[in-house]
Amino acid sequence: PLFSSWSRVQLSDVLAGAGFGHQQVHHVAEVGLGGVHRSIVLATRMRTLADTVGPNMRLLVCGLNPSLNAADAGYGFASPSNRFWKAATAAGLVTTSRDPTHALHVDGIGMSDLVKRATPRASEVKPTEFRDGLARLDRLCQWLQPRAVCVVGITGWRASIGDGTAGLGLQPITLG
Repeated sequence: PLFSSWSRVQLSDVLAGAGFGHQQVHHVAEVGLGGVHRSIVLATRMRTLADTVGPNMRLLVCGLNPSLNAADAGYGFASPSNRFWKAATAAGLVTTSRDPTHALHVDGIGMSDLVKRATPRASEVKPTEFRDGLARLDRLCQWLQPRAVCVVGITGWRASIGDGTAGLGLQPITLG
């Protein structure tokens, strides 16, 4: 009953963030239970990463999409050659490497992806997937209101906003 008051878009966003795809969401009123509203969800677990997010995030780090290696490891930026965790730890952004749950609960750093579908290379993601992912990210930011968002990957960011010339650094658009 808790989720029956959520719109289909809200419930779909949470399911996608949890790593579920191919969703069918049905809100129904069960007549025999005094009009109690329930949500029935049919969804398929995807080979992806679940979002690690919550209220009061000081920063939401958003990757382009999970690599197959990251999806199998259970955390983003998992490839041994990826410099994210080493740089984030050295910069004092996170206090423990390769642990998104610790990053959220101790450091106030959440993690998500623009596109939840894992691929061997981000170049396999279609521009429409990036745009749809940005819309979900915008709704996530509106809901949870992180103080800042950092999208890691300029090529996917450019595809998301439809501007092939967007530069690095502070962007002119606001999420949420």
